[in-house]
Amino acid sequence: MRYLLLAFSVFAVAGISRASGVEKEKKIRTHEIRNAIFVKKIALEDSVKAYKKNRSGRSSFKDSLSGKLSPNTPFNLSMFPAVTLQQYVKGRFAGLNVQESSGEPGTNQTMFIRGAALPLLSPRHVYDAQPLVILDGMPLVNEHPFAYDIQQYNFNRIGPATNVLSNIDMDNIASVEVLSDVEATAVYGPQAANGIILLKSKLADTVRRVTFSSYIGYSPRPGITTINGNYENAFRQRFYDLYTTNGRNSEDEVYPIYLSDSLSAGYFGPSNWSDLYYRNAMSYSINASITGGTKRANFRFSLGNLQNQGVADQTAVNRYSTRFNINMRPVKWLLFSAMVNANRVERDRNRSLRDRFTQVNYFPDLSSPLSPNKDVYGNYLSLYKNGFDDNKTNIIDGYANLGLDLGLIRFDSRLAVNYNEGYRDIFYTRSLMQNTSYASNYYGFNQRFLLTNSAKYDKVFDSGNNFHLELGQSIQWDTYKYNNAYAYKGSSDFIKINLLFSDPNKPDEYLLPRAFPKELVFRFLDRTRSNLLSAYTTGNYSLNNKYSFSTTLRVDGSSNAQPTKRFFFSPTASIGWNLKNELFSKSKQISALDLKFGIGRIGRLNSYDNYAEGPQYMSNVGYTGNVTVPGYNAFAVLTRPYNFGWVGYGIPWAYSNQVNGTLSTAALDSRLRLAATIYSKTEKNLLFGVPDGAEYGYREFIKSGMSVRNTGLDVIVSGEIIRNPKNSWTSSMSFNVNKNRLKALPGDIQQVELSNRLLKVGESIDSYWLLQNDGIYESDAEVPVRNGEVMKFNGSLLKGGDPKWRDINGDNAIDNSDKVMMGHALPVLYGNFDNALTFGKWNLNLNFYYNLGRDIINQNMANRFDFINREGQSNINSVKEITFWEKTGDYSKYPLYNPWSTVLPYRPDQNLFLEDASFLKLRSLSVGYDLTKMARSKMKLQNLYIYTTINNVFTLTKYTGRDPELVDYTGYDTGYGLPIPRTFTLGVKMEL
Repeated sequence: MRYLLLAFSVFAVAGISRASGVEKEKKIRTHEIRNAIFVKKIALEDSVKAYKKNRSGRSSFKDSLSGKLSPNTPFNLSMFPAVTLQQYVKGRFAGLNVQESSGEPGTNQTMFIRGAALPLLSPRHVYDAQPLVILDGMPLVNEHPFAYDIQQYNFNRIGPATNVLSNIDMDNIASVEVLSDVEATAVYGPQAANGIILLKSKLADTVRRVTFSSYIGYSPRPGITTINGNYENAFRQRFYDLYTTNGRNSEDEVYPIYLSDSLSAGYFGPSNWSDLYYRNAMSYSINASITGGTKRANFRFSLGNLQNQGVADQTAVNRYSTRFNINMRPVKWLLFSAMVNANRVERDRNRSLRDRFTQVNYFPDLSSPLSPNKDVYGNYLSLYKNGFDDNKTNIIDGYANLGLDLGLIRFDSRLAVNYNEGYRDIFYTRSLMQNTSYASNYYGFNQRFLLTNSAKYDKVFDSGNNFHLELGQSIQWDTYKYNNAYAYKGSSDFIKINLLFSDPNKPDEYLLPRAFPKELVFRFLDRTRSNLLSAYTTGNYSLNNKYSFSTTLRVDGSSNAQPTKRFFFSPTASIGWNLKNELFSKSKQISALDLKFGIGRIGRLNSYDNYAEGPQYMSNVGYTGNVTVPGYNAFAVLTRPYNFGWVGYGIPWAYSNQVNGTLSTAALDSRLRLAATIYSKTEKNLLFGVPDGAEYGYREFIKSGMSVRNTGLDVIVSGEIIRNPKNSWTSSMSFNVNKNRLKALPGDIQQVELSNRLLKVGESIDSYWLLQNDGIYESDAEVPVRNGEVMKFNGSLLKGGDPKWRDINGDNAIDNSDKVMMGHALPVLYGNFDNALTFGKWNLNLNFYYNLGRDIINQNMANRFDFINREGQSNINSVKEITFWEKTGDYSKYPLYNPWSTVLPYRPDQNLFLEDASFLKLRSLSVGYDLTKMARSKMKLQNLYIYTTINNVFTLTKYTGRDPELVDYTGYDTGYGLPIPRTFTLGVKMEL
């Protein structure tokens, strides 16, 4: 692929050189084409002038008010060595919060616009809170979370678990916009209830143009402090000295064997495992495109390849992409456009024990962790080479559009498709799996077809008033499917079959040996479909360039809604007032002053078809320990496991009531610009599983009636501190303040306890529910006694060496009623600070972003101190990765509790491990130089720009863990996120 790209660019250069003999004729023809009406109407690709303007970080006042900050042009974003869309937009747009819980290339990241719409209790809820990504009018389909239903743990979705938004190549994007106001999102319907990220691609052009861009990046391995058995012994010895009689072994605890022999070189020798786990990583990207044609027909074709290595655990991603756009206009009133974007993403995943054990659904002997010695650890890694873990994802999207321009009336009809499919093939040999081989095969896809039709009427009156009316209709078909199979104890490590396309009961028919016993072969498959039928009308009227009115009326029908509640009506309205023209028309200081107010209601789709079916149950046969195949005492039984919960009749649509008001202004000849939006979003009729019905075999009842409100303020400030043709300095800042509250629960209940979470009406949905820690009881005599009764924790007597947990209700007993809600898993205030400077031909861009008011539970540190309860058991809590031999955090801040205590003193649900995770990051620093003048005179290039960037430059934070970003939606830092690397890149962009 890379050689094909190089040949493509060389061929294009040669073509330009051969054409030099007719240079004069070409210039005349190019001039005529550039001024053609066809170009004005359909060509969206940047001109040379826009190219320079984007590079300096300037944009129009209108752009800044719509939510785009001046440095955030696709040109600038493309210089960041990103793999996914979330990485491109993180820390770049007002109101958009991106959480990157791991630096592993190609993994999923989450996005929230103006807060989370519902409590984030599972991957299902995270899926329902994500914004809609629209590419060229096509709402992109994401990976459905229904496959989590067959998993024991929710760390990763089965299959490749590759971010399907890794198909976005910023070199092919013409504009990026975040839509969050209700009047902007309502026209896109219920899928846009969480906001929109709107992407528009570079389209075909009549001008013959060849572009080429490439960068190479280097990420140094992170510096860490490694430990070995000596350090771990010294850490644990303090507890033995305090709480055991002989300073070593107690009667109830056997000291780990791997720490008992100080002569063992594997655990007490050199701790140099990091030489094999961390590395200096390389990355590169190469893209080329060509446009050309006439005003009757033109095209754009591009090719690209990206490789990005992670700095930890040999992770990497490799993407191949191609894109083709074409426009044809046989007559001036008829336009046909089409686009196809195809991508192949291959990902090398991490080799963590946790992910492997949860994949194979059982835990081997965990009494001894991996050795920190490089030689021993290297032998373990070599066992992976005898098997494989192949992950491949294909992503395709495209459309065909037919447009009729009849003057005042225009018609458009479009058929669009978005499809992604994933494969994961695994084989672990016996030597890696304690004499039990394992094989697994996965295939799944997510598919969306969209048919839209619209009619638009535009009228400009002699008085200067404008009227726009649009009628539209759409039909959307979504299908999600997966096939998954796994097996144990193959007959030979040399026989690796595809379980999805073979039948162990019919080896002769499929010409495959029975490699795995049929009793140990398990197959799962599922498919869910949903359809969305929509019709809308939107109208806009502008009066005297002072007042504007708009309204959108939309009706949506969803197959995932119950038959009696199939359709939902969404009205939206907005008004605008141009205060500049009304009150300050003669003012030279005020360049613009606008006030806009919007109000509306947007429906929310049910992502699961189960809700449309009413009461339901399923029966399974299987064995104990499998989440979907139950049993009793290791024998298969027939059961009715209502894990999904009882679904009743009459469930209405959930919806979002939204109100927002925006004041935008520009002063000093538009050098100073500001836009401030105050908003309120209230979610109504959200579905929630209320714990109930255990006597009937149910885990919960699915009921409607949960309500969540997000209120906040978005502010964008941008100023051109220096403005002249050669030197400029544009500085921009945005921040969002967001506050959420649980307004109601189904059935007027006031609170629900869910494990270590509490949902309470009137409180934040992202708050932790924790015990308050006030120190340590140094002796039994310090434990409070009332009426002769010693204070207890959940029925266990507190003793010396136990934590001092605050007795909130004063009943001399510590339990859940003494927990309080505190902290926030999502930031209260977040934003970015950008600076774009130009000095002659030099450009300097700096991007800072920050999170304030976010708190993290440092569970990684809690696990470190809770070594007694995590030692030698065969469960997920006992897994120790190779990073167990890495020192992180500040050990001195934690009291030395009795780790053998039955009250579990180092439990994570206490404020002892709650830390302020606020941070400020210099995310990127780039320096560029414009060589266009020299390139045009000596190399016959239209544009040439070289640049270098440093990404993830530094982080300022009080958090004692590794990185305050490496935390998922739960807010618990488990220590499993791979580090986000610091990357140095050198790149070039040119136009022939």
